[in-house]
Amino acid sequence: MLGHTARMASIELALAMLLAVIVSGYLVRVIPFSLPLPIVQIALGGAIAGVLHHGVVLEPAVFFLLFLPPLLFLDGWRIPKDGLLRDRAAILQLALGLVIFTVVGAGYLIHLLIPAMPLAVAFALAAVVSPTDPVAVSAIAKRAPIPRRLMHIIEGESLLNDASGLVCFQFAVAAVLTGGFSIGTATMTFLWLVFAGLGCGIAFTLVVAFVQQWLTRRFGEEVGSSILLNLLIPFGAYMLAEQLHASGILAAVAAGITMSYVELSGRSMARTRIERTAVWNTIQFTLNGIMFVLLGEQLPAIVRNAIQTMREGGHDEPWLLVVYAVAVTAMLAILRFGWVWASLRIHLLRHRAATERADAGNWRLIAATSLAGVRGAITLAGVLTLPLLLADGSAFPMRSVAIFLAAAVIVLSLLAASFGLPRLLKSLEVPREPATRQEEDHARAEAATAAIESVKRAQQALLAETTAEDANVCADAASRVIAIYQRRIRESGHEGSDATSLRKADDVERQLRLAGLQGERAALLALARSRRISDATSRRLVREIDLMESLYR
Repeated sequence: MLGHTARMASIELALAMLLAVIVSGYLVRVIPFSLPLPIVQIALGGAIAGVLHHGVVLEPAVFFLLFLPPLLFLDGWRIPKDGLLRDRAAILQLALGLVIFTVVGAGYLIHLLIPAMPLAVAFALAAVVSPTDPVAVSAIAKRAPIPRRLMHIIEGESLLNDASGLVCFQFAVAAVLTGGFSIGTATMTFLWLVFAGLGCGIAFTLVVAFVQQWLTRRFGEEVGSSILLNLLIPFGAYMLAEQLHASGILAAVAAGITMSYVELSGRSMARTRIERTAVWNTIQFTLNGIMFVLLGEQLPAIVRNAIQTMREGGHDEPWLLVVYAVAVTAMLAILRFGWVWASLRIHLLRHRAATERADAGNWRLIAATSLAGVRGAITLAGVLTLPLLLADGSAFPMRSVAIFLAAAVIVLSLLAASFGLPRLLKSLEVPREPATRQEEDHARAEAATAAIESVKRAQQALLAETTAEDANVCADAASRVIAIYQRRIRESGHEGSDATSLRKADDVERQLRLAGLQGERAALLALARSRRISDATSRRLVREIDLMESLYR
């Protein structure tokens, strides 16, 4: 009976968290002042902990497996690959160099700030708060006008710095437990984690894609099965890497990046791609929200344990924890600012062609890069793996305080980025990437040319099968379709003011088409309500209109 009660309590808690995610999406629109969605979700998680009085026993290994692989896979899939390759030097400097710089610098500073915390524990704390979180970064980016190229660099950094941060964390914990540290062993372990993890993600995705394509060629494509298999890829890559003692996190990222290249084969059906996108968007929203709700649900217990540890150490002033949290967050921001500033100075010394105007705006971009170093779920899950006991059976020193400080850094970095970035980047003139529009126009023209050739071939095939009376109908239809693509080619070839006026015309046409689609849908729903058409017919026709509307929006 007790087991049944516990299971029911767990189900209630899971449903309450899902409800909190739903409510948070409306609350951020209802409250009179602007609050970032993750902060609202953390607050709702704290409310759940206070109302239900039974929390989640968060198992870090289970948390990593259930939440991180699909989210990292999706980020790796959708991140622009040209940006990753173009800015690889800056990304690697942040993902590797900055992490080591943060671990050493913040580790010593934390030990000086909190002498009761052993140096090795301070290094462990610095290591676990050094990785930025792609989920948190994406949540902030929806509210802040972050320049596209800067966003690509920050996303790339957050996808790659987990391995370096977690390796440093593991070896700092090992130093606490054993009292020793080997730089050679650490280097070899890091190399294995990175390269074996990347290899597992790439190999697993390619094998699954090959098998799926073979099955599709032999037996046809079943939409539900294809989507489900796609959802399982990140979990498979992650588990394979973990079995080989490699980085499951990097395996999930590599699987996502590989999947984006597999998609270039274009062998999936359009219906599969549309429905898969909807499924992935729902999963992304749900898991993102639950992670922040979970953090809020854990916070009350984390604070209580930290206060108890401070009192056991002879400190009866809980406000010291707040001072420590603010000081550690400020340390991380200052170290990050210093690293980014020094990297930019070195870059400008190498490239003297930078203009004075670009130099004048650099400090704001440097500050934005520093504020955008948001911590999230990886930091929380990592710090919770701190062992309870040392090898001699004594308690792990300052464990509760370290967990509290890591959680506080997550919350404070989210607040700083949410409120600071929009103000810092307001009215900032960022050089446009002219190649983006030219690339898009060129791609549209090439695609339209190929479409015209395809329409002509299809017209010839249809003419061979139709009667003489229907030939004119077929030619008429082909001419209308070809005219659409010819107009697209003409628009892509215009430049300057002509292009501006054409794009304005396109925008007006888009609004008119949307208005027409809304009128169509209203008429179909009215026919269904009056039972002049069946609900099955209305669903099918409304779905077609919805797909067209999503295209124009």
